[in-house]
Order: sequence, then C-alpha cells, then structure tokens
Amino acid sequence: MLQQTQVATVIAYYERFCARFPSVDALAAAPLADVLSLWSGLGYYARARNLHACARLIVERFDGRFPPDARILAGLPGVGRSTAAAIAAFCFRERAAILDGNVRRVLTRYFGIDGFPGAPSVARELWALAQSLLPAADDMPAYTQGLMDVGATLCKRRAPSCAICPLKRGCRALRENRVEQLPAARPRKASPQRSAWALLALHAGEVMLQRRAPAGIWGGLLAPPQFDSLESLQQAASTIDRTAPLHALAPRRHAFTHFTLTLRPYRLELSRRPFVAREDDEVWLSLPEIDTAALPAPIRVLLREVLPGGGCATAATLNTRAGVPG
Repeated sequence: MLQQTQVATVIAYYERFCARFPSVDALAAAPLADVLSLWSGLGYYARARNLHACARLIVERFDGRFPPDARILAGLPGVGRSTAAAIAAFCFRERAAILDGNVRRVLTRYFGIDGFPGAPSVARELWALAQSLLPAADDMPAYTQGLMDVGATLCKRRAPSCAICPLKRGCRALRENRVEQLPAARPRKASPQRSAWALLALHAGEVMLQRRAPAGIWGGLLAPPQFDSLESLQQAASTIDRTAPLHALAPRRHAFTHFTLTLRPYRLELSRRPFVAREDDEVWLSLPEIDTAALPAPIRVLLREVLPGGGCATAATLNTRAGVPG
C-alpha cells in the first residue's frame, strides 16, 4: 500500500485490510474481487492484484512463510528490490540495502547527487552508495527504519526540517543551499490525452457494470461498458433498447501516471433489463451497493451522481438514432 500512497491515507485501508485478511493464508484463499473491493480508492490496482498473487505463491510454494532471502523475495509478484530488502532487513536481519523514495531523497541531498534519481546511471550510483553504508546485520532493522523515517518526517520533499535533522552537519545540499533543488525532478514530458465513452445503463434504481480485463487501467474492477467512440456506444445502446434516449453527462478527466483520460459518460434509461447470454458478463448494483463494490474511485463518484438518491449530473438528451458527435 505504501509503494505509491502516503502513510496518512493508507492507515485506514491497512486496518480494514488486516481485519479482513489477518494472515497470508486468508489473503490467498480470498477471491480477487474481495481484495479489489477493500483496495478501492487507493489506486494503482496492479498492486492489489500482485499482493493477492504473491500471497497465493507464498502459500503454494513456501508453505505460507516468506523466504528469508532478499533475492528470492524480489522475485515475488509486486515485490521489487527495495521492498524485498526492507522485508529481509526487518524480519530476518539481512544486510540488504533499501532505496525507496524517502531514502533516495535523503541520500541525494546528503551527498549532493545531481540528476533524476530514476535515471539508470543515477540509480546505479544510489544503489552502490546505499550498499556501502550498510551497518552490521544486528543493526539493520533500526538503521533501515531510521533512514526511512528521516526521509518521511524531516527530509521531506517540500519544506524539509533541516534545522532539527540529525544529518544536517554533513548534508551537502544544505551546505550548498540546494535542498529545494535536490533530488532533481523527473524530466517533463507532455501527457498523452485519451478519450473513452462510458454507457450508464439504468433500470429500477440500478446500474449495469462489467468486470474489466485483468490487465490495463482499472484491471479486474467493475465499471460501466466502455467504448472507443460515440458511434460504438450508440450502436450498443441501440442494441440494448432502440427506443430509449441517451443522456450526455458532463465529461470527466482523470490523470493516470502516463496519460490523462477524458471519460464521456452517457446515461441510458431502460424500461427493462436486457437479456444476456451469461449472467457473469454483467453486474447490476444499486446506490447502497457501490460503496462496498470493487470500483475505481472516479467511477464511484460518477455513479453516486447518476443513481437515484445520490445526486444529479448535468445532462443533455440525445436521440440514439441521430448520431451526435462526442
């Protein structure tokens, strides 16, 4: 959970997650949908899928116990080099270097290292430095925790507390007045823009959702049927109910790591549920059910607006036969 999310946000999720899955065996035995449901709102859902796959692998291959070796741990789903080293250091006192975001920031500032830390050459330099600073194995847990805590609480990205930092006397960035410039920012690239059209088919206070493919954005989560064009959405809506009008809702923008998505939702009011060949192809949820379902956070917000009792959304009625551009 902490790989991409701050501690303050994670705590409540972590407590609910541990209450539901108190052991690796419990997590491995749970359906992926339950895991995704409790993860909903944290984003980066590949982490949840990897966590579930990792638990199953630990149970199947290692009899429910984590291997006490950072190199083996790094081969588990979702466990990279730094996470593996942290587990090995805390649990097994292995002399293994960590290099999460907080540690990178501390080392970059203390040693005055230029360049974006994610660049291969800079990353190699930081890994070598982190390895060279390791204490004896008995001191690994305290050292590892202390290094992460300095970065999380004092050597923060913005407004660092240099005056009370225990490393201030040797900090090159502080001495050269470059604390705000280090670590160097990621080189900026223009964020690609994508568009998608979402069909919100409603009937009797419920909305039709489909489970997305495991790979890609929102993988494995429930979401309205999504299309690459308005024409494709209109064709699908006409197949479901040729007489029902479409209502165009306000577009939504959502920024992902590598692109920005403009979602263009359309509401379709149905007089009856459509027939489907397989019941598991679709799920119908009411407003109270969306709070606990495995939904992406932006979709949850959207459904709260369009479902009865949840609010309202600006809409303009379209004729499904007219073919209005999106």
